[in-house]
Amino acid sequence: MRSLADIRADFPILAREIEGRPLVYLDNASTTQKPACVIDAVAAYYREHCGNVHRGVHTLSRESTGIYESARERLARFIGARDTSEIVFTRNTTEAVHLAMHSWARAHLGPGDSVVVSEMEHHSNLLPWQTLARERGVELRFLPIGSRERLDPRDLMRVMDETTKLVAFTHASNSLGILNPAADLVRTAHERGAIVLLDAAQTIGHMPFDAQALDADFVAFSAHKMHGPAGAGALYGKRALLDTMEPFIAGGGTIANIDRTGASFLSVPHKFEAGTPDTAGIAGWARAVDYIDAIGVDRVHEHARSLAARLLRGLEKIDRVAVYGPGADEDRTGVVSFNMAKRSSEDVGRALDARGIAVRAGDHCTALLLQALGLGATVRASFAIYNTEEEADVLLQALKEIASGSI
Repeated sequence: MRSLADIRADFPILAREIEGRPLVYLDNASTTQKPACVIDAVAAYYREHCGNVHRGVHTLSRESTGIYESARERLARFIGARDTSEIVFTRNTTEAVHLAMHSWARAHLGPGDSVVVSEMEHHSNLLPWQTLARERGVELRFLPIGSRERLDPRDLMRVMDETTKLVAFTHASNSLGILNPAADLVRTAHERGAIVLLDAAQTIGHMPFDAQALDADFVAFSAHKMHGPAGAGALYGKRALLDTMEPFIAGGGTIANIDRTGASFLSVPHKFEAGTPDTAGIAGWARAVDYIDAIGVDRVHEHARSLAARLLRGLEKIDRVAVYGPGADEDRTGVVSFNMAKRSSEDVGRALDARGIAVRAGDHCTALLLQALGLGATVRASFAIYNTEEEADVLLQALKEIASGSI
């Protein structure tokens, strides 16, 4: 097993200094840093293989197509898809959710139907359904956070009825580190006749994930959350659903036949992938999956969870700190949110940045969740495989100084 020091050496950015101090990067729920092998994969594509996919018979085009489709196969295996055609490339998680909304929900839902989303959703899994409700007359209902700040299948049963056609929820909260009982929620939705869209941006690449075992109908996720490049994402969809859907962006690469009156489209997944894709980013994403697999996703999850527990136990010893979300001994992710009395989250974030510590301050694009908790913003620290116990302790020491008023 590779040492943590060796893993840290894989990430060039960790050698940076901020304000003369070593970088302590604890904003991994927002985006993860990239190992050199991923950076090299992106550069190698542009140096050696750059061509347009599915567009030509020349060598560079064929090589680019092979890289692109090999990455699709790699992701399909990684998440447990039944078939590579169930992986549709998008720009990010947000676009993946929009694809499901525009191409499936618009065609199947209308007045008299309802969609359930949870109170803890990232805005990317909320705004598309608000648009659907406004434009199609669909009723939008909200699944509340439960008594233990987790989504509860029993609450879902109470919110759903025969009009509910779709349930959309997050696998894990990007704000509070909550890990939801996804399989139970999916089963409950299916028993009531609804399909499910799962936002797995915070879990794929961070913990074991099996699309078939969870049985969600759609799963949205992205590369940059799992040490891959920004600008590449995917929608997993069950083939039976994808086959019924029309593309919501039509263009080059999607057409089977066309004349002056209309067009017919290719089969999935290609009918959804209009225009020139970010092949370099997708090549880097496949390399990121290889990197995670080499470490072991179980180790990734346990490492982040243990560092979160260390931070939580340390925060208990600091006066005037309020902590939100699961406790240190609960099943959770590596995300920890807190506030300090008489200091805004932004003020705390800036004070930490001056000491080289990168955290997130704000509502984390989960305003409804924070409103449900009576909050406007929090400070969020989130851990990844390259973080260390020493970095958690550096954060704790800085917070002690902030609490004492020395910084």
